[in-house]
Amino acid sequence: MDLRLLVVEGNASQAREAQRAAFGKTPSQSYADTLHELAPDAICDLCFPADEGAILPDSGGLESYDGVFATGSALNLYDGGPAVSRQIELARAVFAAQVPFFGSCWGLQVATAASAGEVRRNPLGREIGFARNIAPTEAGRGHPLLAGRPAAFDAPCSHLDIVALPSQGAVALAANANSPVQAAEIRYDGGIFWGVQYHPEFSFGEIAAIIEGRRARLTLEGLFAQEEDALAYGAQLRALEADLDRRDIAWRLGLGAELTDKALRRTELRNFIDLRVRPEKSRRGRH
Repeated sequence: MDLRLLVVEGNASQAREAQRAAFGKTPSQSYADTLHELAPDAICDLCFPADEGAILPDSGGLESYDGVFATGSALNLYDGGPAVSRQIELARAVFAAQVPFFGSCWGLQVATAASAGEVRRNPLGREIGFARNIAPTEAGRGHPLLAGRPAAFDAPCSHLDIVALPSQGAVALAANANSPVQAAEIRYDGGIFWGVQYHPEFSFGEIAAIIEGRRARLTLEGLFAQEEDALAYGAQLRALEADLDRRDIAWRLGLGAELTDKALRRTELRNFIDLRVRPEKSRRGRH
């Protein structure tokens, strides 16, 4: 039987469509395509809990899935509102259904909020493009989520908020100078979540689209001297996406094999599918 996966889109419709216009796909569509590359037998459904009137699976419906994946989002948890609260409640339902649960960036933050942890704006500011020098914690060095990761690595990222106070059932698995929780396992209400603050699903083209779309804001924050610099940076990323053997671009941008090698960049997703989703599917007798 094929793997049946659910991809939970963190964005409301306006942000989804902005990303589709810039990149050609919504974040959930891109995420599903990445999962299908990692698991060709996967069938991915998408859901949109930020949307008013969205039809969301309850814990009973969630049990028909072999894994649930939560994407990033342009939302902020501390702003509250129905678009946020619906996602927290859905995360709690996933925990209760005890389905293998993974989240990138916003996905980690929502799982943290759902399990009574705290998410705040990062006082150190935005981390965008690539999170540098991520190091596994003592717990992370032996955790299967990070199996195959070296003592320090870089990963695609885009976030302004961080997990400031993990929930009681959480274990921080990795950190860097910008974020105290770059990867975590959360156990809550019988369920297990693995997640990262970065984006192992992102391509260089997707990072370029995000940076180009936020170039005015990034320039105001001092990350680029002028908007044209952000566009030039994006152009280099798109050129590298078109030819991952462009060592000149990789060297100029400081991107090592953990980023330019697509398989290495997706380490956590592959580990989750191979070490959580497939074994749990077998254990549950879903052949």
